[in-house]
Amino acid sequence: MKGIEYAKKGILLSMTLGMAYGCAEPVDEGGVRGVTDDEIVIGGWGPQTGPAALWGSVGRGAAAYFDMINEEGGIHGRKIRFILRDDAYNASRTVAVVREMVERDRVFAVVAGVGTATTRAVMDYLIENEVVMVSPATGATHWAWPAKKYVFAQYTPYFDEAAVLVDHVVNDLGFTKVAVIYQNDDFGQSGLIGAQLALEQHGLNVVESASVEVGDTDLNSHAVRLRESGAEAVIMWLTPRHATIIVGAVGRLGYETQWLASSVLADVVNLYDLTEGAWAGVIFAAIGELYNSDSELMEKYREATARIAPDERVSEFFLSGFRYAEPLVEGLRRAGRDLTTESFIAALETFDGFQGVGAPLTFTPTSRQGTRATFLVRTLDDGTPERFTDWIDSGIDIEEAIRRLEGSE
Repeated sequence: MKGIEYAKKGILLSMTLGMAYGCAEPVDEGGVRGVTDDEIVIGGWGPQTGPAALWGSVGRGAAAYFDMINEEGGIHGRKIRFILRDDAYNASRTVAVVREMVERDRVFAVVAGVGTATTRAVMDYLIENEVVMVSPATGATHWAWPAKKYVFAQYTPYFDEAAVLVDHVVNDLGFTKVAVIYQNDDFGQSGLIGAQLALEQHGLNVVESASVEVGDTDLNSHAVRLRESGAEAVIMWLTPRHATIIVGAVGRLGYETQWLASSVLADVVNLYDLTEGAWAGVIFAAIGELYNSDSELMEKYREATARIAPDERVSEFFLSGFRYAEPLVEGLRRAGRDLTTESFIAALETFDGFQGVGAPLTFTPTSRQGTRATFLVRTLDDGTPERFTDWIDSGIDIEEAIRRLEGSE
C-alpha cells in the first residue's frame, strides 16, 4: 500500500516501518509542526510485536484509512503521512518512539495510540509539546478526567463496559456468582473496579478476583481459583494472549462458565481461531460497528481493506483503526485549509453527535470524553459476532470509580 508496507508477521512489519520512516526530516516549513502546503504528518504507536501483538492491527487499520482518504484527494489539498511505530506494549519503548516522532519526524497530532500504561507514559510529554492526542486506543479515564486541552477520548471507559456486562449477567442471565480475571495494572484494575461497583448495586460481590502480570505464561493456578470460586460467569480484562491461555486452561479442567470480556477482546475472527473454537459463546462489550455490519460505511471500509491492505484480515481490531481515525480526519476537515493546532482543537470541540462507525461523539471545551456508551455482542458457534443490544450507558458513578482506582495504584 502507499503510506505503509504490510507484512504478515509483526517483526517483519516492524522492520519495514523502520525503513519506511527512519530517515524522515522535519517538515514544519510554515511554522506549524507537521504541516506543509501538501502534507500533514500524523503519528501513532502500537504493539506490532510482543505479548499484545494482536492489537498491532489497530495502527495498521488507521494507516489503511489514511491511505483511503489520500486516494480520495486528502484534506483540503493535503495528503496525510502516517508514521506508525512498534513499541511492543512496553512503556519505555513508547517513550522513545514518541519522542522520535515529535522531535525528529515533527508530527502534527497522534491517533490511536494503543495501551493504557504506554499512553500514560507519554501523555504529559505530548501535552507539554502541544501535540493533540485523538482517540487513544484505550478505555482508561486518565485522558478525559479531568479534561485536557490537547486530548480527545473516543473509547468508552472500561468502568462503563464492565458495569454493562455485570448488569447483563445479573438482570438477563440471572447469575449471582461473578469472578474477574484481570491484568494487574491500570487497565485491568479499571475492569475489576467497574465490575465491583456494578455488583454492589445489585447487592453482590466479586466471588474471585485473579490478577495476571503482563509476562505471565502459565495461568493454570488462576484457572483452579476460578473453578473453586464456583463462578457462574467470569469477566476477562486481559490481553488476547492471556485470554487465549485462560480459556484453554479452564477448558482442560472441565469447568464450564459464561465468559464475558471487554471490547479489547472483541476480535472474534482471531480469538476464535486462537482458542480453536472455544471462543464460541463469549459475550463482550463493543464500541463500534462489527466487521460484518451491513452498513454502507463499513462496506466501504471492507472494500478499502481488500484494495489497500490485501494481506490483512478483515477483523474488529484492524477496522477499529478506521474508527479511531475518523474523528481526526473530520476535525482536519472542519479546521479548514488554514490549519493550526488551535484551529484543529476548536474544530474538534464542535462535535455534537458526530458519528462514523462508532458511537456518536460529542466534545466541548470542558468535556473530552466523546461517549460512554457500549453495546453487547455474542460469539456464535461458527465464530462470527452477533450484536444483541442497542447502545447502553451504564449509569455508573464514574467519579467513585476513579477514586477507587487512584486508591489502588
